[in-house]
Amino acid sequence: MPFEPLRNDTFLRACLRQATDHTPVWLMRQAGRYLPEYCATRAKAGSFMGLATNVQYATEVTLQPLERYRLDAAILFSDILTVPDAMGLGLSFALGEGPKFAKVVRDEAAVAELAVPDMHKLQYVFDAVTSIRKALGGRVPLIGFSGSPWTLACYMVEGGGSDDYRLVKSLMYSRPDLMHRILAINADAVALYLNTQIEAGAQAVMVFDSWGGVLADGAFQDFSLAYTRRVLAQLKRSHDGAVIPRIVFTKGGGLWLGEMAALDCEVLGLDWTVNLGQARAQVGGAVGGPGKALQGNIDPNVLFAPPEAIAQQVRGVLESFGPPHTDPASVGPTHIFNLGHGISQHTPPEHVSALVETVYAHSRAMRQRR
Repeated sequence: MPFEPLRNDTFLRACLRQATDHTPVWLMRQAGRYLPEYCATRAKAGSFMGLATNVQYATEVTLQPLERYRLDAAILFSDILTVPDAMGLGLSFALGEGPKFAKVVRDEAAVAELAVPDMHKLQYVFDAVTSIRKALGGRVPLIGFSGSPWTLACYMVEGGGSDDYRLVKSLMYSRPDLMHRILAINADAVALYLNTQIEAGAQAVMVFDSWGGVLADGAFQDFSLAYTRRVLAQLKRSHDGAVIPRIVFTKGGGLWLGEMAALDCEVLGLDWTVNLGQARAQVGGAVGGPGKALQGNIDPNVLFAPPEAIAQQVRGVLESFGPPHTDPASVGPTHIFNLGHGISQHTPPEHVSALVETVYAHSRAMRQRR
């Protein structure tokens, strides 16, 4: 399916560790409840799932932040839990509450019923990807995404969000065999899901390991990292002649950054607990050599501060990463500016403008120093 040529490829070039004129910026959960226009569209849709499953509405809200801010990428409007929903677990969202599953996976019988879902059940997602890609008209690239196998398993076992992960960890420690079966099915489902998003028009894909950081050392490697690796091994490296960058974000994963450097992906996302300069030294690589692009990592709560304080914090993050790679003839360390987690629904929209404009201004100024 022909799409219009991409006019702003800054984000994709940074993913591939190529020099850029400014540090590209996009925000996790950039289409969300902090925007009044999003709330208006969600009200028309009647519910979160009504919004996510309606191609027109999903396209509309994906583009809304791009109308306000100079962002360098769009991200598909959807939810990380569409895959277990397609497995028959019955996903729902109550207004003001988190996701809930009608069925949970906590015993042998429930695990035995799990299978990689028929992707036709998720056709609304792929139709939205194609619709958004067309509506973007080449303005910026479109990112597709999924939850990681471990993160999906947390919700599938707990039946929703959790404060202590007691049920999923109890299953993991008491019946590791069942947990490995859940994770293997999830990994194969996520890989197929992301590959189908790529075929529909996604130009990069991101794996959100939102709850990997709740695991103990050792358990993270066995129950999260191993299955993220299984997903990545199955993903398309390119489509329609273009490389498809793969991003892995583990919230709370800074402890294992050295091990994550071996993942077969282009970009590692970092939360706000990680020092960007140290991460660059550890995994960013040298000019002309291999390495990972880094994405992140300002604390989302910075956006509640006054605009000048936001600007100061943004400059601090950019300076923490250090002098940008500027040689167009080679690859080298690159940074994609983002939050360390999703934007809060309580964020003043004008504060996001302060963040984005400071990224543009200061990252350009840093390049002119050289």
